[in-house]
Amino acid sequence: MDRRLKSWGNNRAGQLGDGTWADVRTAATAVLGLTGREVLRIAAGGAGAATGHGLALLTDRTVVAWGSNGSGQLGDGSLHGHNAPAPVLRLSDVTAIAAGGTHSLALLADRTVVAWGQNAHGQLGNGDTADSGVPVRVGGGLYPVVAIAAGLNHSLALCEDGRVWAWGHNGNGQLGDGSSSARNVPAPVGGLTGVTLIAAGANHSLALVGAPATATRTNGGSVVKAWGHNAAGQLGDHTTINRFTPVEVRDGWADGVARLAAGGNHSIAVGGGEFRLKAWGQNASGQIGDGTTAFRVTPVEVPGLSGVVSVAGGREHTVVLLDDRTVRSWGGNRSGQLGDGTTSDRSVPVAALTVPTGADRIAAPIGGDFSLAH
Repeated sequence: MDRRLKSWGNNRAGQLGDGTWADVRTAATAVLGLTGREVLRIAAGGAGAATGHGLALLTDRTVVAWGSNGSGQLGDGSLHGHNAPAPVLRLSDVTAIAAGGTHSLALLADRTVVAWGQNAHGQLGNGDTADSGVPVRVGGGLYPVVAIAAGLNHSLALCEDGRVWAWGHNGNGQLGDGSSSARNVPAPVGGLTGVTLIAAGANHSLALVGAPATATRTNGGSVVKAWGHNAAGQLGDHTTINRFTPVEVRDGWADGVARLAAGGNHSIAVGGGEFRLKAWGQNASGQIGDGTTAFRVTPVEVPGLSGVVSVAGGREHTVVLLDDRTVRSWGGNRSGQLGDGTTSDRSVPVAALTVPTGADRIAAPIGGDFSLAH
């Protein structure tokens, strides 16, 4: 059986890619026109409950996109949204993708980065603030890049030397350069070296310093750093004070950290050992997953979960992929973004996707209310 790319949640902008403009989908639907064998990576973006766009990196190293396009974030040269995948123009040799609020990023095989979509805050990194409906080269001498991440209106890149570069909106310090000034070309995050993983929330950023834990190697010496917006405690430093340079997330991480992710105003880390999950920050819709709606200014464990392979954060929900290839989700669900057949918020994990062939990857938009799995 061919495993298809699935989507669920809000679809008012065609962000589920199923060829319809159905209001919401509370259970998984198939994204049109893509066979499972074609899809290598997926990403989801959005800047509001009823908006969003999806990206898929294909085996031929091109990218297709669908959903909202008012700022050119689909990269097809127009400002017209569409409810099924279509190619991003002038783009090839792609190795990784990321989707922000209304902009998109791609890492190329030559270790450079291109971007397209909204650019009012300089989030495309090409030296100006004009939106672009086709990919443009990120400037500032950014090279060689090994990973990318996109926030609501800012962008991050991890370089081979372990330094992190950031550009775009900076009103909450999410660029980590000690200022609140926007940047339209990349600049290094202050005092941060030895980074191996990055993640971007709506207006905050995360980085792992030290080697990630694996199934056979734990690393208690790894440290999670965070910076930017902190009104909900999403930086995990036991305060709600915005930070303009990186601070340490307050937790022992005895077995190290294997993976990082960020939602709109919450943060998530997968620990080493049994690959358990911890989360912190905003929790009004239950997106922390600890059975409460209390905000958390330091990490708390999501009970009953282990074997977490991948994690993604939405605007107010969280999605995880387990090692049995099933998908769990929790948090806000008014658009059906948890995929459990209801529109009821959940403060503990529920089954989101049950298909005979399981899933290998997931995505959720830091500013939107839908989910993707493949």
